[in-house]
Order: sequence, then C-alpha cells, then structure tokens
Amino acid sequence: MDIQSIQDIRAQIDAIDDELVRLFVERMRCSTQIAGAKQAADRPTYDPDREKLILQRLADRAGDTYAPYIKALYGHIFDLSRRRQSTLRWRESPLTEQILRTTALPLPDRAVIACQGTAGAYGQQATQRLFANPDIRFFDSFEEVFSAVENDLCQYGVLPIENSTAGAVNQVYDLMQQHHFYIAAAQRLRINHKLMRRRGTAGPITEIVSHEQALRQCSAFLNAHPDVRVTPMANTAVAAEFTASSPRDDLAVIASEACARLYGLDIIRDDISDSANNYTRFICISRSLRITPGAEKISLMVDLPHEPGALNTVLSRITEAGVNLTKLESRPIPERVFEFRFFFDMEARADDPDIRRLLSEIEGLCTRFAFLGCYEEQTA
Repeated sequence: MDIQSIQDIRAQIDAIDDELVRLFVERMRCSTQIAGAKQAADRPTYDPDREKLILQRLADRAGDTYAPYIKALYGHIFDLSRRRQSTLRWRESPLTEQILRTTALPLPDRAVIACQGTAGAYGQQATQRLFANPDIRFFDSFEEVFSAVENDLCQYGVLPIENSTAGAVNQVYDLMQQHHFYIAAAQRLRINHKLMRRRGTAGPITEIVSHEQALRQCSAFLNAHPDVRVTPMANTAVAAEFTASSPRDDLAVIASEACARLYGLDIIRDDISDSANNYTRFICISRSLRITPGAEKISLMVDLPHEPGALNTVLSRITEAGVNLTKLESRPIPERVFEFRFFFDMEARADDPDIRRLLSEIEGLCTRFAFLGCYEEQTA
C-alpha cells in the first residue's frame, strides 16, 4: 500500500470520526431528555434490561467478527450516559452533607489512646508522633483496640495497617469490616529492626522471637540462619519484654532501639530489615467523623455487585476524575463464598465539590459503601 492510499484511508477515518462525534453528541442529548422524563415520573435512571436488549441487537447487526467490540463500545457509552444523567441530577447526599457539617479540627494534644502491645511498641512511637501528650492505654489485641474506641473507653486508637515491604496487615483489614469507626489521621513510621538479647548473655542463639510482621520484614537475615528457630509473638515490645525476663541465654528478639533502652537489652545487630526503606503505616481511628485541616487522603470500604466490570467501573470513575488511587486492597467477605470487599485510598479533599460528587457516584455503584474518613497522613 502506497503513501497516497494510506492518506486516502486516513481521510475516510477522519470523516467517519466527525460523524461519530456528531451522532454521539446527539445520542447524549436524547439520553439526557430521557433522564429528565424519568426524573419527572420518579423512575430509576438505570434500566439494565433495556441495555441488554440494545447490546444484543447491535451485536447481531455487527456480525460475529465485530460483536465483541460493539459490546465493549456500547458498554462504555451506556456508562457515559449514566454519568451524564447522574451529574445533572446530583444533589448533596446524606454522606456529603455529613462531610459539609464536619468542622475541620486538628487532633488534640492530649487524648486517651488505645494501642496494641506494651511499652516500646512501634504503635507507641506512632502515637507519640500524632499526639503531643498522649495518655496511652495498651491492649493485648487489635480487636480490643477497635472495641475500646467503639465503646468509648478511649478517644482514639492507633493501629498498623500496612508495611512497605511486608504488605497489608490482614488482621486489621479484617477487623475493619466488623467495627464502626473513622480514620482521623495516619502516620508513616520508619522501622529500624535490631537484633538484641538479654544484657550480659553470650554464646549461640537458638531462637528469635518477634511479631510476625517484623519477622517477615527481616526474612533475608533469618533465612541466612536456618538453624535458628523463629517464633512469632503478639508484638515486638511484648517479645522484647519476654526476652528480657527470660533466664535463657540462647534467646534473642527483633525489636526497636526503644525496646533495647526500655528493657535493658544489648543490640547485637543493627538494622536487619530486608529494605532500607522500611516504613509501617499506622492509622488513627475515632468513633466519630473528624476531618483535620489539610486532610487530603480519603479511604473507602465498598462491596460491589458480583458481576463483570463492576470494579472497573469504579476505577474508571476515579481515573476520569483525575484522582490518584494510592491503595486498593481486597479482603474476603466472610458471609459469602469467594466474594471480596474492597478498600480504596485516594489523594483527594472532601471539601472539593467534584470529589463529593465522585463519592456520591461511587456510593450509587456499590451494594455496601462506607466512608472511612478524610485525613492527613504524616511521614516520620
């Protein structure tokens, strides 16, 4: 095919594109008129049965070769039509009205904070970054931290939610499905794991204890010592306290320098993490919605219809709104077989009307929707 033939075909494509644009605009106008008529008659905008009939009719017209492409094209056209219709009908929802009513207030200097573990835990360090003078109450489990906040025993709770090398803390994500709370703030904390043992001990080490996340974050070091038994414990600080009080000379712990000072342990290996950029992200939860000044991260928990394209539709909404999605996590829904609940983190401000409209659109696409909060995330 010569250059002239290519140019002729491109000219045909340009003419077809111009006609497609004209027809698309006309179709959107008709769709808008239908939305107005449905609104006047108090009828729902979405009519899945009619969309299926249209898809089948157009696919039959296109023939076997192009039927899949027609279905994909018109699936997107239907989505755009619904978006245009919802934009015209959008009003502040109960959720966005709640956001508007929430006065932006910084976290207090003093508050009663629930943390899992014991003194010296990384959760304590994150809490001290978030609050100037926290009154920290330690609990044995993450479940008890959620319950302490939910039952108003503590004003806030601080929990690890993910690590930059070991990934999500699945236990916390699973508990998030069971409790009512909001995220008021987040803190990224640099994690510097050290190997330590009871002061004055010597000889070979046969067992290392720590929290399972810390053990995973130091997997390269541990794999280099296959003869040493590895035992997970509830918390790095709990493991440090256990090591300090044990009479055994062959026991060591992976924990922070703060634990070494607190429990009188000797550091024998410095920074044994797999990565030099080892950060754990902690969330600060509260019983009621609190949006701090400068809050620019939004977290959501959603269930979507169990059908093709449901997740893609939500992701497309977020992308087309120009919002950066920073986290997408899925966890099994306990009461359903092989269905999943999704957690979204996005960089967005709730005081932006375009973002509130986006939240309303996403809520309308979900079978369950929870706004977990709009908050500021700090890095230490």
